[in-house]
Amino acid sequence: MAIDSSVNLPLSWPRRHPGKLLLAAVFAVLVIYAAPGSPVLAALWEWSPALVTGFGQNILISLLAIAIGSLLGLLIGALGVSPLWITRLPARIWVQVFRNAPWLVLIYFTTYVFPFELHIGSAWIAFPDWVKVTLGLALPASANVAEIFRGAIGSIPSTQWEASRSLAFTRGQIFRSIILPQCFKRMLPPWMNLYAVITMGTALASLVGVHDLIDTAQIASNTVNRTGFTVLIYFSVLALFFAYCYPISRLTQYLERRYAFS
Repeated sequence: MAIDSSVNLPLSWPRRHPGKLLLAAVFAVLVIYAAPGSPVLAALWEWSPALVTGFGQNILISLLAIAIGSLLGLLIGALGVSPLWITRLPARIWVQVFRNAPWLVLIYFTTYVFPFELHIGSAWIAFPDWVKVTLGLALPASANVAEIFRGAIGSIPSTQWEASRSLAFTRGQIFRSIILPQCFKRMLPPWMNLYAVITMGTALASLVGVHDLIDTAQIASNTVNRTGFTVLIYFSVLALFFAYCYPISRLTQYLERRYAFS
């Protein structure tokens, strides 16, 4: 019996149109919990600036974490492909440890292993919790960037190495002039995807006292103390993360198609 292929369209629609699905969900939540003129909607509007400010803290943490993790990861990745085992071994241990460690454990680790204040000369400088969270997220970011870098180098055809050696290029010249320019294009899509994951991971910052988006939402929920407002405030948190990460995901897919290699 023939099956009409149009039956599958409704099932694939959410996957192809997540933005429209989110808008429909927003509309449904507003209809249920926030009728025009209701105190719940007014309270959400009142807390909106604080939510945006809190989300700015999440974005700052994610940007610094991916920047530190990328610089450290490229160094570790370069050591991991070294012909010397004495440099490869520590790099591989670093990657295996921090790629497989729970992020929350790393955040707690950096929160308590670093002091609350740094003594430099005669001055005491505060070491804020958000910086410790940034370092905690930079550790898995570095391990993942190192693995992305290693995979990009491994994807270069061996014939390019052989052709370069036949032209009397040194290993350093091959890396700088031939391999690395191709690696960065191949690394960009997974690197952007990693950044989106790091951004979502910043939601853990509130667990160690960072005044971010989640912490602001918790304070707002406890202050207003209405079920409808609690639903709206956390739905707003979801919408903010989605609005920031979804364009990154779409750009990642575009770059994957553009830089596709056979």
